[in-house]
Amino acid sequence: MQIDDTMQRAAAAFEEYRYTTPAARATFLETIAAEINARREALIETAHAESNLPVARLNGEITRTTSQLQLFATLIREGSWVEAVIDTARPEHTPARPDIRRMLLPVGPVVIFGASNFPFAFSTAGGDTASALAAGATVVIKGHPAHPGTSLMIFEAITHAISKSGMPAHTVQHVTGDGNATGRELVMHPLTTGVGFTGSFQGGKALLDYAAQRTVPIPVFAEMSSINPVVFYPDALASQTAQLAQTFAASITLGMGQFCTNPGILLGLKSEALEDFISQLGTAIAAVAPQKMLHQGICEAYTKGRSHMLETAGVTLVSESAPPAALEAWPSLARTTGKALLTNPALKEELFGPYSLMVVCADKAELVAVLKSLHGQLTTTIVGTPADTAQYKDVITTQSTLAGRVILNNPPTGVEVCAAMVHGGPFPATTDQRFTSVGTSAIRRWVRPVCFQNFTDDMLPDALKAANPLGIWRQVDNQFVR
Repeated sequence: MQIDDTMQRAAAAFEEYRYTTPAARATFLETIAAEINARREALIETAHAESNLPVARLNGEITRTTSQLQLFATLIREGSWVEAVIDTARPEHTPARPDIRRMLLPVGPVVIFGASNFPFAFSTAGGDTASALAAGATVVIKGHPAHPGTSLMIFEAITHAISKSGMPAHTVQHVTGDGNATGRELVMHPLTTGVGFTGSFQGGKALLDYAAQRTVPIPVFAEMSSINPVVFYPDALASQTAQLAQTFAASITLGMGQFCTNPGILLGLKSEALEDFISQLGTAIAAVAPQKMLHQGICEAYTKGRSHMLETAGVTLVSESAPPAALEAWPSLARTTGKALLTNPALKEELFGPYSLMVVCADKAELVAVLKSLHGQLTTTIVGTPADTAQYKDVITTQSTLAGRVILNNPPTGVEVCAAMVHGGPFPATTDQRFTSVGTSAIRRWVRPVCFQNFTDDMLPDALKAANPLGIWRQVDNQFVR
């Protein structure tokens, strides 16, 4: 009954919130950011105690969270994101063409699941919530059990912003409870129109299955699993061995491997330069001190998964750090061959933690075969000089089919929040590779195109009126004008 009441309130609030002006919603988002900033010290203290994440990391994550809110405020205040398209009437045509106008409109109440590894930026007031509110959708947040106090404090900041901004009382709601049962009930509720999720493949796939079982299926935008393959091309390896070893050791172990973009699989062609790189990378990883993981469940899963990987035929341990203490991860580098990986699909699965597998390929053909055997990814990285990119253009083309973000000579960790960013990719990286969960395009997940045919001007939304009262860019009779 609690979930039904929550969704009924969310639907009622949507009937008001959908008609708020872009300027009012922008002010609302900016007010949420201000309320979070006002609680910064207390939020960091609580999140640090709940997640084991360093204070400096949490401080930066709050800044990212408030910046996301402000970015979406800027986007909707300008307004062109609604993609207004106008094809004016052509009575002289045979048959006559009616006046047809189209724009993006919010879908309704959506459910957002908080992420364990980002208590701010991908949780209660994170990018999913910010983009949904910007679109005009109401939000029900399922708080993550790994940081319940943090989630409730952020929700308190949102409720203060609702009051200060004059938004409907239940524009945003917060629920807790058993993950499986509560999650299923939220997704299956007939008033839910969309779902956002960041987490494990098992969790995201379960939500996707629930959505498919509904009488009226709904989209689930789940970011789930990625090993972010990095290909080290020969000339770069030979000329930058030491630098690359340090850079990628840092990327593999960043946050104790608890980012969705940590490089979990490294690939290269058999050579002396590759062996030198593996040795130096192993030394750099062995020097990284173990640190506490987010919570007991993640630590246990990593420890078990690491042992399983290292016991797999064809896999050998290159190096590992000093033994970990309780709740700590064990930074590790292993190696195998392209042939072994092609015959054992388990080696291509994500291991969430500071572990990476170096795959030594016998030749270019085997490298391409390995790449083609991989699942969809969030990122893939090219490490190469101009000579490499010219010589291996066909391999790079294969890489580009794997992921939503293709990177040249940068580690994949670190996701810039900007208009051009794609944080998504083919399944199982996400459930819908057409969308991103980071950047301003994330707003497109919570809208649908609606066409208005033969409406009088006074009946149209402002974005489609003849005088263009919002002053936005529009496509009018195939010309972009303002």
